[in-house]
Amino acid sequence: MAGPERPRRLVVNADDFGRSRSVNRAVIQAHREGILTSASLMVNEAAAEEAVALARQHPGLGVGLHLTLVRGQACLRPEELAGWADARGRFPERPVWAGARCFFRRRGQAALEREVAAQFDRFRATGLGLDHVNGHLHFHLHPTVLRVLLRRSGEWGIRSMRLTRDPLWLNLRLCGGRYGYRLVHALVFGMLARWVEPQLRARGIGYTDRVFGLLQDGRVDAGYLERLIARLPPGDSELYAHPVFEESRHELEALGSRQARVLLEGRGVALVRYQDL
Repeated sequence: MAGPERPRRLVVNADDFGRSRSVNRAVIQAHREGILTSASLMVNEAAAEEAVALARQHPGLGVGLHLTLVRGQACLRPEELAGWADARGRFPERPVWAGARCFFRRRGQAALEREVAAQFDRFRATGLGLDHVNGHLHFHLHPTVLRVLLRRSGEWGIRSMRLTRDPLWLNLRLCGGRYGYRLVHALVFGMLARWVEPQLRARGIGYTDRVFGLLQDGRVDAGYLERLIARLPPGDSELYAHPVFEESRHELEALGSRQARVLLEGRGVALVRYQDL
């Protein structure tokens, strides 16, 4: 006989917290007026200090580390990074090239680990509790980076991590278009998740059953969200997006919707943070 159905719990997360003041305003608005439960902080970016101040004013917002090793600013000085960043301390813009270089350039991996440690140190200095860890463009799942995170998970207090796997079968029912992109990303991250999951489980690091947002690639709008709520599977899920007042206004409007909260309540879905799982 089948057991009782697992309750539905949903983490709603905003990536890129601290990247700009516009992102920060959108995160707080979506948290106060809508369904946003957590945000992932880019500790090196221009508006990080403001983001930390806003998080302190809103203690119900779970804040995690958005580890940044591509398309972002480094903590360490360029001369300390063994060529991983340019003269301005900016990481590479091309993630595929950066990923290959990260894998094969073994002599520079010690410098990369020091950068990861520096970002954890900077997060710890904020005084905020570490709700979760993920990576800009999911770089936390790169094998080289993941080995560092797992080896030092106890030291850095990593209790939850995003295991990026967006179920293709459900996504195809929710929306159309961009089939090639969705298929490739579903296959790549699905295989990666199968390799990562037992390693997280072995170290007692929490994760959700599935993560929505990857296959949308910036297209989390009100229509998608309404369809997702209606079909949300039992168990623990994360939905992530990039709300901002300019180019991703539709994502702000989706996550900042009171109507979305009503729909979730009607379906018996509990809004949670990673620390609540």
